[in-house]
Amino acid sequence: MSYSTDISIIIPCYNSQDTLEDTLDSIANQDFGNWEALIINDGSSDDLEPIATKWVSKDNRFKYFKKENGGLGSARNYGIAKAKGRYILPLDSDNKLAKDFLSKGFKILETNETVGVVYGNAILFGEQNGNWRVGEFDRYKMLYHNYIDACAIIRKKVFDQVGLYDESLPHQGHEDWEFWLRVMKSDFKFYYLDEITFYYRVSSTSMIKSFKNEMLQENIRYIQCKHYELYIDKYKTLFKENELLKKELSRSVVKRILNKLKNF
Repeated sequence: MSYSTDISIIIPCYNSQDTLEDTLDSIANQDFGNWEALIINDGSSDDLEPIATKWVSKDNRFKYFKKENGGLGSARNYGIAKAKGRYILPLDSDNKLAKDFLSKGFKILETNETVGVVYGNAILFGEQNGNWRVGEFDRYKMLYHNYIDACAIIRKKVFDQVGLYDESLPHQGHEDWEFWLRVMKSDFKFYYLDEITFYYRVSSTSMIKSFKNEMLQENIRYIQCKHYELYIDKYKTLFKENELLKKELSRSVVKRILNKLKNF
């Protein structure tokens, strides 16, 4: 398959008129030029459209699309379907890219075919300030919670192999976590770039802040049910490697634990 650009940046937007300008400005200031930015208006009711069309008129690498509201996963998938790049970068419309993330991520992906995802650290800004050092990829840590933001450069072939973002989650907000678990099952590797790659806006109005505990538990249950074999595999590994556990736990106890996990 041939691609007409290197990196497609997918920006789902929902009532983000107050932050979109900064997001798009961070893209325009990249030290890497062969990109396209797809601004996806997911049924917004505010005035983000004039902001988006202004940038489209200034630079034809920006493209604007409008659709009925379908949620975060739906908007990302809509953009990916229209993307012409060999690599995909999902970017929330309130965050900003570090100036050299595209160039550095592109180089890594071009020189290592086994790498499917390049991610890095972030700087928190807004209602909270500080550094977010993500760390090397840890598959067991990923089973417990999503510690890698969606703002990563992903090889398009990864989506072709494992599928797009799941639009069936009970509540939007954990699409990237569920997607990372599917990538874990593939042959593609995660590459940790130990540098600042983006700026993460902390806001009391962000989607994740509106989560109630029961909503979180419903999403966790959905994800664990869908990927139960990963959790079973984790416990099998622990029992295999830990001699103390093997001595203390009988085969019947282990079997009951694994069956319980399978029936989440």
